[in-house]
Amino acid sequence: MPHRILSVNVSRAQPLVVRDGSTVSSGILKRAVSGPVRVDTLGLEGDEQADLRVHGGPGRAVYAYPHEHYTFWETVRAQTGAAAWGDALPYGAMGENLTLSGLLESDVWIGDLLRAPDCVLAVSQPRYPCFKFDAVMGFAQAAKAMVTQGWCGFYLAVRVPGTIEAGQPLELVPGPREIGVLELFRARTRRA
Repeated sequence: MPHRILSVNVSRAQPLVVRDGSTVSSGILKRAVSGPVRVDTLGLEGDEQADLRVHGGPGRAVYAYPHEHYTFWETVRAQTGAAAWGDALPYGAMGENLTLSGLLESDVWIGDLLRAPDCVLAVSQPRYPCFKFDAVMGFAQAAKAMVTQGWCGFYLAVRVPGTIEAGQPLELVPGPREIGVLELFRARTRRA
């Protein structure tokens, strides 16, 4: 199956109301943008992270998420009453910068490269969900469901800066293949 970028998504940090009713700053509310977007060592132009302890930086510059998991989240949101049946989640709803097609967590390993026409990204680590994901999904067990399914997406480091845009193909270039994204995610979440 060909690997493709379906959407490029960015946001500035903004207030997010969480479960206890308090407000925190977050960059999780990503929205799709059109045309080429500059990607540099610290991420996409126009994107911002609020909590740099767990998001952003050179090793977590870009967050990618497989489109193939969207149907699950739409169904679970409807089952919990967080959304109506048939309500589609917009790309970027998982907080991802890149919504991908044809590339699941089980397909990538730490150190693999994703080569776009004008930049190169390296798989660096899984994404670990937090309470902000619960708030965005609209139900209290969203982060737990992500852990249970192992549908975490993955962070990317920028190896060759350039531009990236929706519709572009991605070439998966295998790295050392010592530890997979899903393997690392499961090992760490078992301890949590």
